[in-house]
Amino acid sequence: MKRTTLTLLIAFNIIVLLGQLWPEGAPPFARWVNILFLAGSLGYFITEMKATPQHGK
Repeated sequence: MKRTTLTLLIAFNIIVLLGQLWPEGAPPFARWVNILFLAGSLGYFITEMKATPQHGK
């Protein structure tokens, strides 16, 4: 599950980066890809922060 999530986030990251580097070639769904990437990244980071034990506490 973790590997699949990371693979999807990397794919979205590539699409977002290409849209930033070459805006004229961005597909019509680029806005939704950006939103999904940001929301997915935020969710992943929050999940990882909760799952990782804090050292020294």
